[in-house]
Formats: sequence, structure tokens, C-alpha cells
Amino acid sequence: MAKIQIVEKAKAEQRTTLTEAESKAVLKEYGIPVVAETVVKTIEEAVYAADKIGYPVVMKGLGSKLTHKTERGLVKLNLTSSKDVRSAALYIKEEAGNDLEGFLIQPMLEGKREFVAGLFHDEHFGPTVMFGLGGIFTEAIGDVVFRVAPIDKKEALKMIDELNSQKLLGDFRGECAPDKEALVNTLVGLSRIGLERPEIKEIDINPLLVTADGKITAVDALIVLGEASDKIDSARKVDLKHIWKLFHPRSIAFIGASSNITKWGHIMYSGVVAGKYQGAIYLVNATGEEIAGRKVYTSVTEIPDPVDLAVVTVPADKILALIPQFEKKGIKNVLIITSGFSEVGAEGKILEEELVKKAQGAGILIIGPNTMGICNPHISLYCIGSHVRPPSGGTSLLAQSGNLGTQLLAFAAKEDIGIRAYCGSGNEAMVTIEDYMDGFEVDEKTKNVVLYIESIKHGRRFFETARRIGKHKPVIVLKGGRTKAGSSAAASHTGAMASDIKVFMAACRQAGIVQARNPMELLDLSAAFSSLPLPKGGNVALLTLGGGWGVVASDLCEENGLNVPRLSEEVISKINQLLPPFWSHANPIDVVGDMKTETYMKILEELSLWSGCDAIIHMGLIGRKVMIQSIMESTATVNSQYDSTFVEGALQYTDDFEKQTIEQTVRLMEKYNKPIIGVYLLSDDKTQTIKDVNGCQYKGVNFITPEKAVKALAKMYQYSKWLNG
Repeated sequence: MAKIQIVEKAKAEQRTTLTEAESKAVLKEYGIPVVAETVVKTIEEAVYAADKIGYPVVMKGLGSKLTHKTERGLVKLNLTSSKDVRSAALYIKEEAGNDLEGFLIQPMLEGKREFVAGLFHDEHFGPTVMFGLGGIFTEAIGDVVFRVAPIDKKEALKMIDELNSQKLLGDFRGECAPDKEALVNTLVGLSRIGLERPEIKEIDINPLLVTADGKITAVDALIVLGEASDKIDSARKVDLKHIWKLFHPRSIAFIGASSNITKWGHIMYSGVVAGKYQGAIYLVNATGEEIAGRKVYTSVTEIPDPVDLAVVTVPADKILALIPQFEKKGIKNVLIITSGFSEVGAEGKILEEELVKKAQGAGILIIGPNTMGICNPHISLYCIGSHVRPPSGGTSLLAQSGNLGTQLLAFAAKEDIGIRAYCGSGNEAMVTIEDYMDGFEVDEKTKNVVLYIESIKHGRRFFETARRIGKHKPVIVLKGGRTKAGSSAAASHTGAMASDIKVFMAACRQAGIVQARNPMELLDLSAAFSSLPLPKGGNVALLTLGGGWGVVASDLCEENGLNVPRLSEEVISKINQLLPPFWSHANPIDVVGDMKTETYMKILEELSLWSGCDAIIHMGLIGRKVMIQSIMESTATVNSQYDSTFVEGALQYTDDFEKQTIEQTVRLMEKYNKPIIGVYLLSDDKTQTIKDVNGCQYKGVNFITPEKAVKALAKMYQYSKWLNG
């Protein structure tokens, strides 16, 4: 029976599952290798079929309600005679009762390895393919990988290669390696089913048995049916031009402005003024009392000039009444700082839904509610709860946590990481993370997109948008709620359920998203991606002032998927001319305390020229100023002939050395298009990750630890592989 007829017949009978035989018939038509088997109705037919197949055989009870056959004792293995078959059939018939529709007779296949493959419909991402270690270890070990459909053969191979149990995918205990082509066809077939048959909600193939000759066979399968869900909505509902007007207001009205410095109505207004925003500013408060020498209007409708953005800080229950005023005034963008909506529970959700409905009817776009604000350093707009002011640059940052977002901005300001735009998206009642991503994609000033995410409302759209953006600018993501405890906290914080983390992480890998593990790594990655060329491969040359650092960095490289190759004889010969005979003569290159900038630069250029090197990490060249300052100060303390002038001169010399080193390093990157990352010898509160060099597209990047440098480089290499894959 054709696959469509099988499914349609089951639906007509109002069944929610297919029998094992029906399930395998569907799978077979999608190129998935299934065991040869015979369906029979009677015990005599079972004996005849077993005799024909040849012993030993497997007998199973067959029926659409028999979904847990093993637990009920309805699977009999290794039957070696007709007598065994009769005995097994009688037992199954008695145990299954009225649920029994027949018997399934299969040859007894044996193999030391079992895999599992399947399909399910994720709430956010839709049809999702699963592959992993099967049999009794599926739940115990949890070695499984996922991909969002559709997948092609190349993506299926990546799935297989991601499995931790790689030894089972090669020759194993005298048995041949599994047929990878059959595994690939299985995963691609499942992907096709997920897209072509939306009424198939779940498929479970366990085990996918590997016989001694490497042959792959689905010996058990279950297909679960359900109502075909509507296609997951991935359409954009917000005009991109509207989004960018939000970040470029020519005038701002603060609704709920206050003279009380503890109130949000003062915090937001004063931050914008102090940040030297050049547009018009209007204050609105029902009292009409003057604030900080500025006129205060009792309503936005009293403002004589056009208003591009309204910033609202009045209580939640007062905001609905403002919508008609905004509509009358022609205000199209409203930033709601106020909390008390969907994040607080059912009543808040109802209020938020009513607010959205009224705003949509009035043609108003709401950002938030429950947001810490926005900023655009390119126009000196810092409308955020925390008064930090990072420089302008190419990183567009979106955070679903306002507090974390402003902390990231503070870090960016300290480390001189340039920000294109920032938004704390709040509850995303109207404008979702996917809308902002679409806006960042078409913005020429956005060079990389950095996201802190706790939940997503449109998983399929998020996946497709990130994959599209990633082809020309990196998307860097930190996902909150990676653990059960974190997921619970994220749901209560944002008012939305977090997607299953394993599926989310798999979708990120598939879409080329660069994943951070913590907030600081998020900014480290932003610094690296915004300032350095991408490595073309994973071979790293290490240059260090001391052997210990080289050992540590080598270990870190190997642990993060990078390679520390042997130096070529040609490179060794050239470095011999620059360093004393007792240098390491190996990678890592220990420069044995040589302090000359010229020596460093010559070695760095030789490594940049070397075809066996794709990236360079140097350690200790930068950051000596901190150490020298303490030494000079101690010297001046114990020896009066060394005064402050001597200390200042030594520090100036060191400062010039470091500036020169950074500048020449950046020019080497410009010339050879290979990333060069530094690690500080010592750091202090003035230490910065990024240093600009006039006239260069790249920047000096120096981290405070080898771990930060290696991890950033490893993520860049992973992204580079995805781009070229």
C-alpha cells in the first residue's frame, strides 16, 4: 500500500498511530532501509512465514494500539523452530487480547551496535530530525543530535559526525563500519517526511541496527499521527523602515517625566540630555510643573511640534488611555519602560494584549513593555536605564534582559567596543527579536549582530533569518535558560516559554550562529569578530615570552578544535637569524625574553607569510607597562637618584613600544589578512581589549588571558568553516 494510502486509511479510521508494519512501509518509500518482514493473521500463517524466512526469527504482536510491545512481552526473539513460533504466538494472543490485529514475522538480525533516528515537531522550529545512540542506552546516555528540517546529505553527515560515540561509527570489535550512506539516506528521508506529511507528528526508529557487515536496518518503528498544524508563521509584521526610525528619532517626548531622581521618568530623561542627544526633547507630566528649568506639558497633544518617539514611564494601568493621544499627535513609535504586563502573570498578559490591540488599531509600534530602553551612539542617543555611553561602531546588540543588556553596554564602553545600536526588547509584545534581526541585516553600519536570548516566539523565522544574515555578517548569541532551572527563570522573566535547549542549540549550529557560554564571552566574541579578519583554517602559531604560557595555550588550542602545527624548516631558519640559539625551535615560539619591537615584528611577519599558519596568538608583548610601572615606582622609592621624571620616562617608552607594536600588528593583518590576537602580560583598570589604528579596517585585539584569546579564535574558525561549508 502506498505511503499516502496508509496514512489516509489510518486517518479515516481515526487512529493516532500506524502499526509497526504500516510505519515501515511509509519509511521504505522514503528511502529508509527497513527489515524484510511478513504480516500474518493466524498462528498457522505465522508458522508458514517463519519456515519460509528461515530460522531463527522474531515474532511481534501487531496492532495500532500495541505501541509498547516490549514492555508487554509481545516481542519474542530468536525463535528457532515451528514449535517456538506456535508457543510464542499463543502467548502473544493471550497477552494482547482484543488489541491484537495479527503477527509480524522478521528474520533474527544481530549486531553489536544500535542507533536511533526520529522526527518530531518542535513547538518553535517545526519538523526536527533526531539521530543518536540507540537501544537501551538512548535515554541513559543521551548521545543524540538534532537538525531542523529540511536537511540535505551534507547536513546529515554533519549530524553523524557530531555524535560523541564516534568509535561506534568505525570498524568495531571485528564488525565493519556502519554504511554511512544508508544512515544519511535515513536522516534525509525523515526530513522529507517532516515537510511533505505534516500530519505525521512523530517517528521513532529504535533500534536502527548495524549488522556485522555494516548494513543498516530499521528493525522497529513507530509513526504517530495528529492534526496537521498550520505552517509556523515566519512572516515579518513590522516595516523595516519603521524599526530604523525608532533608532533615529528627531524628537522625543518623555511621558511621566519627573524631577525625582529615583523615578524612571527622571532617569530616562536625564540620561538622554546628559548623553548630548541633539534632537528636540519634550517633557510631559499631568502636573505641568517645570522640571530642571524645562517646560512641562500636561499632555502630548499640547506639544506644538512633531514627536518621533514617546518614552513612557507612567504606571501600567494608565498607558491604555495614552494611545488615543498618541494617535491624535501622530506618534508612531512608543518605548514603554513600565513593567506590570505579561511578565507578571495572567492579568498582566490580558492588559498587554489589549494594549497591543489598541496600538495596532492606531498604527502605533510599541517597543517593550518592560524594557530598559534603546541607544544609538551614532547620533548620541542613550535612552537607557543605566547611564553608560559606549562609542559608536558596528555591533548591534539586542538583549531580552534589560539589566544584562546595560551591563554589556558598560563593558563595551570600558573595552572600547563600538555599538551600532542597542535595544532591551522587554516583553516583545509587538516587535520581536526576529524583527530587530531583519532590521540589523539591511543596515550597512551593522557589522555583527549580538543577541542575549531567553526565549523565542517565532523559532522557524529566527532560524531562517539568522542563517541568512550569517552569510554576510556574524550572529553571536548567548542563550539564557540552558538548564532546567535557567529555563524556568527565563519563562517567569520574559513571560514566554523557552524552547527545548538541545533543539535550540542544534538550530544555532545549523544556522551558523556563533554561540557564547557567558556574558563576558559574548563581548569577547563581539570584539574579535568586529576587529579581526576571519581565519581560513585552524592552524595557529603561538609566540610567547615564556614556556609556561605556550604549554597552556597549546592545550587550549587542542581542546577547542585548533591545531598547533610544527614549524617548517624554512621558518625555523629565518627565526634563527633573529633569536639567540637557545630559543624553542618549535611552535609555541619562546622568544626567551627578547624585548625588541623590531624582533617581534619580523617574527610575526614570517609567521604571517607561512602557509602553514592561519592565525597568530602572541602572549606578553602587550601589558608590560603595568609590570614596569610597579618596578619603576619601587626603584624610585628605594633609590633617591631615580625620581618621578625617570619613572615617567620609562613608562612613556613602554607606552610608545606598545602603541607601536599594536599598530604594526594591525598593519600585518591588513597586509596578509590573517588574524593576530594578543594576550596581556599584566592588566589594570585601564586595560582595553580593542585599540583603533588610524586608516585601518582592522583593530588591535588583546585579551587578558590565553583562554579568552583561544576561545574567540576557535569560534571565528568554526564560523569560517560554516561559511565555506
